[in-house]
Amino acid sequence: MAIDSSLPIGGSPATYRRPPGAPNAAPAAGNGAFGAILQQATGGATAAAAGVTPGVQLSRHAQNRVDRRELNLDPATMTRLNNAIDRAAQKGSRNSVVMLDGLAVVVDVRDRTVVTAMNTNGSAGQPGKEKVFTNIDSVVVA
Repeated sequence: MAIDSSLPIGGSPATYRRPPGAPNAAPAAGNGAFGAILQQATGGATAAAAGVTPGVQLSRHAQNRVDRRELNLDPATMTRLNNAIDRAAQKGSRNSVVMLDGLAVVVDVRDRTVVTAMNTNGSAGQPGKEKVFTNIDSVVVA
């Protein structure tokens, strides 16, 4: 790797102008649209293939909770969750609890990511565990 001695020491190289005639740092994308490339790079296409509505992602923690607690997140439920996130976003929510037929899902609305999920039906979900949600600014009943 060569050192570019034309840049001053300190600061970010992005803040300095490129010398005339220097090549671009990255070649322009081909014929694909930016959104399609971004979705493919972030796994949006993989989520759709797995039955998850594009736009709603599950964090690793949430996926572990869904698997361990055997929660039902079928495509119809994910569509309702996606619509609930849309409504929360329209109201300016950042972190929301979405209630879906005995299922409580904590969602980071801006990232459209499920943070955790739990069953709220009686003691079948988690015997002996408190069901307290913190750091939320809204609740959506879907």
